Amino acid sequence: MRIPGRRDPSELRRDMVKSQIRRRGISDPLVLEAMVAVPRHAFVPDAIRHAAYGDRALPIGFGATISQPYIVALMTAALQIDRQGLRVLEIGTGSGYQAAVLAECGCEVYSIERVPALHARASEVLQAEGYGDRTHLRLGDGSRGWPEEAPFDRVIVTAAAGAVPPALLEQTDADGLLIAPVGSDRGQVIRRFRRRADEWEPTDIEGALFVPLIEDPDGSAD
Repeated sequence: MRIPGRRDPSELRRDMVKSQIRRRGISDPLVLEAMVAVPRHAFVPDAIRHAAYGDRALPIGFGATISQPYIVALMTAALQIDRQGLRVLEIGTGSGYQAAVLAECGCEVYSIERVPALHARASEVLQAEGYGDRTHLRLGDGSRGWPEEAPFDRVIVTAAAGAVPPALLEQTDADGLLIAPVGSDRGQVIRRFRRRADEWEPTDIEGALFVPLIEDPDGSAD
């Protein structure tokens, strides 16, 4: 699929990785290859598809965004994907782009979205782009995780909260990693939590600004 008025998307992806991601110090070959492979423009609304490979987040409706390519690469690299078949829980499917990148890295992805329209659209695009076999989507309150499929080797949260919901910590494997932006609506820090049995080792990675994680009192989506 060619973006109207632009170069071939595969060329745009290679340029994106070179200028936006490698240049900022991300060198994990698995992540870089995934960012080149996944057609980001397919996950962006048609009206702004021309901006899909720009160095910024883009609105996808319902107050949600598709994260800046660099942030997607940064958080994926922070998960330290060291083998095929890692079970990853993603909180906030959004456009489905992060799930596709994780699937391209060889992960088995379980992703939760609370907005029905975003959930439906992400499911459709992931299937169309060939990632349906490695992505399992659920509509609901992501702060409660996916207990039926726990534990997970990795957990990635793509919305910010003042603290990581306890359910997500509990559903991370004994030697797993959890990545989440933590802070207020004025700014957050992307933080990696490494689990050592019942202890957690936090590491701050980089400042960021994400949409808030919304928790439903009854655990259901609107």
